[in-house]
Amino acid sequence: MTDPIRVLVVDDDFRVAGLHRDVVAARPGFSALDPVHSLGAARQAVRGQRPDLLLVDAFLPDGDGIEFVAGADVDAFVLSAATDAATVRRALRAGAFAYLAKPFEARVLADRLDRYARMRNLLQSDRPLEQDQLDRAMSILHGGAEPASVSRSATEQLILEGLGDEEASAAEIADRVGISRATAQRHLAALATRGQVEVRLRYGSTGRPEHRYGVARP
Repeated sequence: MTDPIRVLVVDDDFRVAGLHRDVVAARPGFSALDPVHSLGAARQAVRGQRPDLLLVDAFLPDGDGIEFVAGADVDAFVLSAATDAATVRRALRAGAFAYLAKPFEARVLADRLDRYARMRNLLQSDRPLEQDQLDRAMSILHGGAEPASVSRSATEQLILEGLGDEEASAAEIADRVGISRATAQRHLAALATRGQVEVRLRYGSTGRPEHRYGVARP
């Protein structure tokens, strides 16, 4: 079972901090730590409780929340009533994954948390990531549609070239092109959906039939 994502709210307004904590606690897969209301307490909580995600107000009584985010080495959102472009840019430079302008509805924070969890799941692999995986993770986090990236188009072109005039399995194409079998299957499925590749079944003496792929002919 996956450990819950531990979230620490850092806000000097006790009422607001409690509201944000409650939003976190209501999301599946998240665990809300007790909020703290100063940077001093936040530093102690980071050392002692090791949160996975910080929700930090930009301006706190004992210092600058954005500077704290920059030095904390923990994933973070900045939550602030400040909407001037300079503050927003500074938060992004500090590494904030999201900037939410107060006041906002609970569903807005809930949506950002869910997107963060999905992005985090995609980026937990120990294997090197391909560009389309990076694009998808960033798209999920920021709420856009998954992009048809240049990298994806280039990979699909390599697959079509690798097929040539022959039929091949996903594993054979993966070896020819130098990509993983899972990546080959994903792109082959996309090509088949667009009608650029045809899928046939080869039945052996035992076991499941093998999917064979070939370039679609006009």
